[in-house]
Amino acid sequence: MNRLSSKWQLNSLILTLLLLVVTPVFAQRFPYRVQPERELSGNTPADINGSEFHFARLIYGGGNDFGGGRGRGGRGGNSWTTDWPEAEHFFMQGLLRLTRVDGTEISVYNGEGGERINLTDRNVFDYPWLYAVEVGYWSFNAEEIAILREYLMKGGFLMVDDFHGSQEWSSFVTTMQRIFPDRPIVDLETDNEVFHVLYDLDEKIQIPGLASLYNGVTYEKDGVDPTWRGIYDDEGRLLVVINHNMDLGDAWEQADNPGYPEPMTALAYRFAVNYVIYSMTH
Repeated sequence: MNRLSSKWQLNSLILTLLLLVVTPVFAQRFPYRVQPERELSGNTPADINGSEFHFARLIYGGGNDFGGGRGRGGRGGNSWTTDWPEAEHFFMQGLLRLTRVDGTEISVYNGEGGERINLTDRNVFDYPWLYAVEVGYWSFNAEEIAILREYLMKGGFLMVDDFHGSQEWSSFVTTMQRIFPDRPIVDLETDNEVFHVLYDLDEKIQIPGLASLYNGVTYEKDGVDPTWRGIYDDEGRLLVVINHNMDLGDAWEQADNPGYPEPMTALAYRFAVNYVIYSMTH
C-alpha cells in the first residue's frame, strides 16, 4: 500500500469516527430533524380554529429585513431574529404542557405557527403578548413608536430580553423614552404580582446564554448583575417587563441540550409563563 492510499484511508477513518460522535449529538439537539422533507413544510398544523394565544415576536430595525435569518447580535433588522425559531418552539411546548392556555405550537424548522410582528401592519393589536430580543440594538421610526405606545396603552404587554451591559441599557432606555417620555422604569421587587401570578418566583438567578456558560461565566460585557424592571400605566398595570443582563430566550432554545443547566431552563420557563398569564389576565 502506498503512502497516499494509507493517508486517504486514515482520513476516511477519522471522518467516519467524527460522524459517529457528532451525529448523535445533533440528533439529540434537533430530535425531530430525521425526515428532511418535513423541514420544508414544517411540522405544525395550521391554526384552523384560532388559538387563544400566539407567540408574537417583534420586528424592529426600521423594517428592513423581514426574512427568517438568524440574528446574532448585529445592529439592524436581523438582531430581532436571535434564537428564532427554536426559542419559541420550545417555549410553546412548555407553555402548553405546564398550563391550560390554548396556544399554537410552533415549528422548530421554519417558525410556522409563530407570529412576527411588523408594527406598521398594525396587526400587533391582535396579540396580548409581544416578545422583543436584543433590545440594546433596536430602533424604530416615529410611526412605529406611536403604534407601539398605542398597543401598550390599549392593553398590550411587552417582554424584552437578551441585552447586556451598560451600553446596551443606555440604548434601550433612549428608545423607551421615545415611547414613554413620562413613565419611569422601576425595579420589580420579589413580591411583585407578576412573579406570583402562577409560579411563586422568590428565587432570582442570572439566566445566561449558552456561550457565556462555555466561557465559564453567567454574564456578558459588563452586565454582571441581573435586573428585573418594568413600566406601568396609570392604573398600576405592568406594560413592559424588562429582563436585563440575562437571556431567557437562549435558555428556552437550549431546553433539549444536556449541556445547558436544567434549573436555569426551568426558571426561564416559569418567568415567561408568568408573564404570559399576567398579560392575558390584566
